[in-house]
Amino acid sequence: MLRLVLRRLAWAVPLALVASMISFVLVAFLPGDAARSLLGQNATAAQVQAARHELGLDQPLWSQYWSWLVKALQGDFGTSLINRQPVTAQLNDRLAPSLSLIIGSTLVAAIIGMLLGVRGAQRGTLGKVVTSGSVIGLALPDFWLGLVLVMLFAVQLPLFPPTGYVPLPEDPTAWLNSLVLPVVTLAVPATAVIAKQSRDAVATALDQPFVRTLRAAGIPERTVVYRHALKNAAVPILTVIGTVFVGALGGTVAVETIFAIPGLGSTAVQATASHDLPLIEGVVVYFTVIVIAVNLLVDVAYHLVNPRVRTS
Repeated sequence: MLRLVLRRLAWAVPLALVASMISFVLVAFLPGDAARSLLGQNATAAQVQAARHELGLDQPLWSQYWSWLVKALQGDFGTSLINRQPVTAQLNDRLAPSLSLIIGSTLVAAIIGMLLGVRGAQRGTLGKVVTSGSVIGLALPDFWLGLVLVMLFAVQLPLFPPTGYVPLPEDPTAWLNSLVLPVVTLAVPATAVIAKQSRDAVATALDQPFVRTLRAAGIPERTVVYRHALKNAAVPILTVIGTVFVGALGGTVAVETIFAIPGLGSTAVQATASHDLPLIEGVVVYFTVIVIAVNLLVDVAYHLVNPRVRTS
């Protein structure tokens, strides 16, 4: 187990390095200019050139990246080109809303999806419903579903706030209410994926010879399903849950923008629009670290639930 953790952590540094390098190059080729975004459209060419020199944007791309990397390795992600605030402080303030949204949607999707999947594996009719529902759930765009939920449950039925985020320490009830609609928006397609994978995995496990042996021995069906078959099917289910969590990172870009949540996703949109390279690089590194941590947790879970993985 320790060797696995150390090996994954050893890969974390080069992975974050490659991700930051690729994003730096891609953003550099996007249309737009941070100096122009900072000064506005009415600025003269001379003013823009002076701002570019002050911000270091007139340096070669490799030189800009190297300057950023040297500071980043020391824990300093630089200063935003637009608002001149430390990138680390900004991202730390916006980490909690994103994690609340991602973790909440993944938990909701995992619980409901696994329950539907297990029940669908036991009943043929429900299994067909789960399969059909998964196709429909995957076909629903996040932005469309979010707008529909706002119209139904924030405008016509004012049950939840349409936008905004309330920190948990400030008001737990308001925090929960502010997350309901965005969490449901992210959880619906994720639930469909987990339900389909859970149904298929548990159905396959129920067809194994050991299940017939347990039933012949008089073991209660509930014990057979939830203690033996579900454990045997845990690896593919854990895999898809990890994938859902990582996919929710990308979903936050649209969902946080729709619901005006000040998280990492909306920050990435704003930073890209203004060509704010240090802020974009900071978001990329944060996202990369989250992905690495999730993959590590999934690998550890494999070893805990399946002895065959642990001994391989």
